[in-house]
Amino acid sequence: MDSARFNRELPLRSVRVTDAFWKGEMELVRTEVIPYQWKALNDRVEGAAPSYCMRNFKIAGKMNREKREKGEAYEEPQYTFRGFEATPEDPEHLKDEFYGFVFQDSDFSKWIEAVAYSLTQHPDPELERVADEAIELVCAAQQEDGYLDTYYIINGRDKTFSNLRDHHELYCFGHLTEGAVAYYQATGKDRLLHAACRFADYIADYFGPEEGKCKGYPGHEIAEMALVRLYEATGKERYLNLSRFFVDQRGTRPYYFDTERHEYDRERPQRQQKDGLRYEYNQAHLPVREQDEAVGHAVRAVYLYSGMADLARLTQDDSLYAACEKLWNSIVNEKMYVTGGIGATHLGEAFSYPYDLPNDTAYAETCASIGLIFFARRMLEIHPDARYANVMERAFYNCVLAGMALDGKSFFYVNPLEVVPEACRKDERKAHVKAVRQKWFGCACCPPNLARLVSSVSSYAYTESEDTLFVHLYMGSEIAKLVNGKRAEISITSAFPWDGAVTIRVRAKGSALRLALRMPDWCEDCQTEGLEGAQAEEKDGYLYIQKEWTDEDTLQMFFQMQPRLIGANAKVREDVGKAAVVRGPIVYCLEERDNGADLHLATLDVEAEPKLADGEICGVPAKLIIWPGFRKSKTEEENGALYHTWHRAKKERVELKFIPYYMWANRGENEMQVWTNAE
Repeated sequence: MDSARFNRELPLRSVRVTDAFWKGEMELVRTEVIPYQWKALNDRVEGAAPSYCMRNFKIAGKMNREKREKGEAYEEPQYTFRGFEATPEDPEHLKDEFYGFVFQDSDFSKWIEAVAYSLTQHPDPELERVADEAIELVCAAQQEDGYLDTYYIINGRDKTFSNLRDHHELYCFGHLTEGAVAYYQATGKDRLLHAACRFADYIADYFGPEEGKCKGYPGHEIAEMALVRLYEATGKERYLNLSRFFVDQRGTRPYYFDTERHEYDRERPQRQQKDGLRYEYNQAHLPVREQDEAVGHAVRAVYLYSGMADLARLTQDDSLYAACEKLWNSIVNEKMYVTGGIGATHLGEAFSYPYDLPNDTAYAETCASIGLIFFARRMLEIHPDARYANVMERAFYNCVLAGMALDGKSFFYVNPLEVVPEACRKDERKAHVKAVRQKWFGCACCPPNLARLVSSVSSYAYTESEDTLFVHLYMGSEIAKLVNGKRAEISITSAFPWDGAVTIRVRAKGSALRLALRMPDWCEDCQTEGLEGAQAEEKDGYLYIQKEWTDEDTLQMFFQMQPRLIGANAKVREDVGKAAVVRGPIVYCLEERDNGADLHLATLDVEAEPKLADGEICGVPAKLIIWPGFRKSKTEEENGALYHTWHRAKKERVELKFIPYYMWANRGENEMQVWTNAE
């Protein structure tokens, strides 16, 4: 592994996002989503499923305070768990017990991380004050030994780390750490970072290869990449070593999860293959270097792979990097939807077998695409190859943005590629698919995850090495970078995703700055201006530019954005004879609102010339595509015949109106489809 090619994310405050499109999305998160989520975390959203997140921290803090006041250990309460179904509707009836899911703490951590990123782009003293108070409340729940998980603090510490497979302590720690590092980097305040370090130290004392330490690892991954981030923020090697232990220990025999005793395992047995492999759901069926197919819970998988990529880069572990490559290829070549969605089945929120990508029962959880973006950027940091950034861009503009309504007030957990509302209501196989976005969820991982990603989009648009700025996503920004002690200023103006014009202005006189500009895979022709006197070389999908800079250099790029049709591999049975319409980074879809019901009767005319139209969805401007096609006649159905002698269907000429996929379901409940018959 060539360490000279490694790059890293830019410091949070070295980029100011000015982009019309992404600044709008970030402002939506700042003004709507973050305040809304804070209300949700405090159970103040009328009609939404209660969270109990902050309430649990208050109860845990109260127990700590009472313990200190008594000067003695409080009596361990009876071990209880209250799911949402068993929770009284009246908050006044709630007892001092834990409510919600075992991972409820993580909702705060993702919220504080989104707040941190937002503050770097838009200072907000009032929001920062609320965040500081929330942090104090969370830290008040921390135990003297550093442990911080309200489920076990409230229910009883005697069962700490007794169910790593299912009970998410290390998952909650991972999110706490991610949020703590982000808040420290954004504000310079280390209160939460100190709490995360204390918890990490507790975990490092408990787990490890040393004799007498626990040989377990997370059931739901994220601690692996969080520990790497904590190491990079603090320089403490023990955090990097702990991450490496969790990764190296995973999937080894005997299975650690077999040694944990779960009374309910008799009722919910693990699937066991003929060769004895199990725990594919947790990606713990084999040691990670032996895994070559993405399996199991999709979010857990890409979180693990992200941590593996982090470790491969920092430890220059070629075998770990090779495993990451195999798993990446498994996802994008066999198991990824055209929208960047992953996780085809609702059974276990998991990857299915290769090329099994049903459209109407797709799970494609918002969090899974977010995790895929995490994985992509980490692979880019090891090797800047445009194939990673191409997938990252696709997931950003399509599956991820589809997870949030245009007004920022409702969300999708599941992102299907075909919807018939009646089927969602009446077919149990499609009950997980919703035809409209929801205000909130009992398991509310997706909305705060989306908020923290969108708020930190600049961390994915750009990375850097000592002398090179890598541009992975084209978005308007002002960037400052030091090259050999000299300051370079780069200003990017972009019309993405609706137009392919990009202008890059550079003020870097005397600097040895090099630019690496991605050439998107959807663009067949890119024209450039302003390269006179520059050394330009294209490698791995990036155009590398180096020259003697002045303080008035301007580069212009014009990426062709023609509507085009995408076909799927013939092994994807659901999409045979069908095409998806794309333009630039945007995947398009049909909606009943524009094209009438029974979208399955529509057919694209592949020989026809599409037209581009300016339009809007719920007041939000967008480029729409009008593609000539046909609509099959329903003559036989209208006569009441269920079956009839086959004959070539009669068709009428129509113009099919396609809208960006991420904008669907903003105009009420109606049919939608991405893949359309084509001939």
